[in-house]
Amino acid sequence: MCHEQIAELLDREAIRDCLYRYCRGIDRADEAALRSAYWPDAHDSHGAYSGSAEGFIEFARGVFKTEPRNIHQITNVLIEFIDPAEAAVESYFTALQRGPDGERTIRQVLLRGRYCDMFQKREGEWRIAERTVVYDWFEEQPAPVTSETERFGLRQPIGASYPVDPVYALLNRRFLQKREDAIHIPKTPR
Repeated sequence: MCHEQIAELLDREAIRDCLYRYCRGIDRADEAALRSAYWPDAHDSHGAYSGSAEGFIEFARGVFKTEPRNIHQITNVLIEFIDPAEAAVESYFTALQRGPDGERTIRQVLLRGRYCDMFQKREGEWRIAERTVVYDWFEEQPAPVTSETERFGLRQPIGASYPVDPVYALLNRRFLQKREDAIHIPKTPR
């Protein structure tokens, strides 16, 4: 495999990681993860919202305060390089979203569609420069009337927002391990 092919594979993985950071950011109400998916000057056409990515992030922060339940999945990621620093990326998404609407009525919807993104590589990093969300499926579903504790029962832990979700404890453990390795702290038996 030649150097160019390896570089392209690394770029593809960096683009996929960016898409997954977006999902973590929006699902876990993790502003830093969400922000890391966009360039500061990015534009986002996201349903009723169309404007700067910063404006979309501010909109999302308002939604985060309502403690919604979101699950986004990304599939069928097709990456077409325009040049070494720009790529057109189409990825399919499925999103199940539950939360209060403007009248504080809990609504649950299943959305399916595509993120049509222009990615740019700047200083070695890939992020979204332009996003258009294309909706291919919308289905409103009845929202559950029982509490999450009742519905989930013994299925614990229940996913949560940043920093409570268990993934952050896992990431913190990884950070501490890297720190120990960097300063050569002897490992204690676990």
